[in-house]
Amino acid sequence: MTADPIEELADDQVLGPVVDEHGPVSIEPADDLYERLVVSLIRQQVSMDAAAAIRERLFDAVEVTPESVVEADHAELHDAGLSEAKADYAKSAANAFLTHEWDRDTFADTSDDAVRAELTDVHGVGPWTADMFLLFGLGREDVFPVGDLGICEGMDRLFDADMTRAEMTDAAERWAPYRSYASLYLWRAVEG
Repeated sequence: MTADPIEELADDQVLGPVVDEHGPVSIEPADDLYERLVVSLIRQQVSMDAAAAIRERLFDAVEVTPESVVEADHAELHDAGLSEAKADYAKSAANAFLTHEWDRDTFADTSDDAVRAELTDVHGVGPWTADMFLLFGLGREDVFPVGDLGICEGMDRLFDADMTRAEMTDAAERWAPYRSYASLYLWRAVEG
């Protein structure tokens, strides 16, 4: 019988109180992988409020599919709120989806590290974006996005220490194989 991630994390001395406070969370794969990747690209290095506004404008302006984004001109994407760089990133991701014919089946039996390697070959997709794709796109249960500001703040708060990425990664080993769930709780600890 498979262990329940929430019950496992609730028993953790450090994370347990956050689990108790916030209740169950779930990890679900996204309905549309390309859309999910674009959302992560939008969220790079901007506030959640700014990202939400840009997302809304973009999704109103164009159909967010690889085919439509490849055909959209930069001005249209820029008018929807994407910077020149992020318009390039969205187009590069669209081309990768079309060239490699990426879909859920493509990644089904691919390890997290292999998915990261494949994605980070795409212009504009770095480790953080790849981790967001694994967690929120593919619904993988054991992703720890150590480069995320909210994760860093949550770890510092829970462990009452200013931790390096290596120290955070080591400390998060205690939550394997459910580090995606732990990440959701870390974000909740910061958001309140």
